[in-house]
Amino acid sequence: MRYFKLLDDMDLNDRWLPGEATNAQGQEIDDIWQFADGVPVQIDERLRIPISHPGRIVDYSVTSVGGAPVVHRRVASVFKELAPDEVQFIPVDVEGQPEPYFILVATRTIRCIDDQESAEVLYWKLEDGRPEKTGRYRSVMGMRIDTTKVGDAKVFRPWGWNVVLIVSEDIKEALEHSGATGMAFREVTGPSEVTPEQREHNRKLQALYERSTKPREAFWRTLGTMDDNFVIPIVVGGGWPARRQVWRVIHRPEGRTLFVTDGLSDFFVAAVEPSVGFGLELALETDESVENVAKSWQQLLLERIANELVGHEHLREPARTGILSMEVDGERMPEPLLTKDGRVAVLLGMDTPSLPGHFAMPDGQVRLVTVKTLMPRELTYLLEHGREELLHRFNQSPPGHLSKAWRPPVV
Repeated sequence: MRYFKLLDDMDLNDRWLPGEATNAQGQEIDDIWQFADGVPVQIDERLRIPISHPGRIVDYSVTSVGGAPVVHRRVASVFKELAPDEVQFIPVDVEGQPEPYFILVATRTIRCIDDQESAEVLYWKLEDGRPEKTGRYRSVMGMRIDTTKVGDAKVFRPWGWNVVLIVSEDIKEALEHSGATGMAFREVTGPSEVTPEQREHNRKLQALYERSTKPREAFWRTLGTMDDNFVIPIVVGGGWPARRQVWRVIHRPEGRTLFVTDGLSDFFVAAVEPSVGFGLELALETDESVENVAKSWQQLLLERIANELVGHEHLREPARTGILSMEVDGERMPEPLLTKDGRVAVLLGMDTPSLPGHFAMPDGQVRLVTVKTLMPRELTYLLEHGREELLHRFNQSPPGHLSKAWRPPVV
């Protein structure tokens, strides 16, 4: 029998995106991940599904974080007919929709991933610092399953990688014939997707990733407590050295929060050889309260600065070796930081005893470039008088490198 991953079709233009399940009062439930665990769930209240991004209504969609499949009645009927003992349906009220919708729960988990035939599998190791995950899959690319371990199952989640929902070929065909929308399928049976040459290439890339990421993560952990609950999906592509954009959040003494880029010092993936990429990482530290790090202005500002450096070589060199002032788009930034042109100014590379200026990687030194937000009056002063006096005034009130939106200017 052939099997397929059942996916949320994100190629559909202007489609809606469901948010995470809430109770009747609109409060997000405690465990939004339980619906993708591959076991039955117990829900004692009526749930609601908000729509985080309105658009084209589809019959099958998945919540962005918890991975809960939200399905219309026409999708549910296929599963009820072909696999009634392997699924559970939780009725939900979808924002703005009178039609019946459900959260689909696959109630079986099967240990069936074929490590040898899959394009690439990575496991969590003890040295990764996540003991609760040790021995489980960290990544599975080009998945293939061993059908001899599946038996007669039609719907299940694979052990160790429950972000995937797998269905049998007859369910796939029935869903396609039903006319239901929002679904895509990718086969997980049959020959491997990769050739031996591609597999060797992937092996080299993975070794280089670990050579970059593990020493850097070890360094981050010397600066404070890593926020392992902070998740911004990795952005793949663009001009970052390894074509992946990653950010970290570190909690520091005295209630400070440190936002850092985590990938500007990756190796250059096109060259497939060791390096420290651009030779720098950005660090923005604040002692102001941060309610939601993923949606904070500090995180957004760091992203904009990083993208400016990635896109402009003439900015990277002074940022890597000295001090640089620059401006970025001020949309969704705090009002006190905005210039008359609606932009935000920053000073990059300010020295501080609170953070090391460099750290060592296996393939070279990397500069940790501090990001200091400037008030509009400070930017004017800098442009008229230069930065030395401004730096002196910042350093008179240590730690002067902290980025804040709510402070009086020093000039």
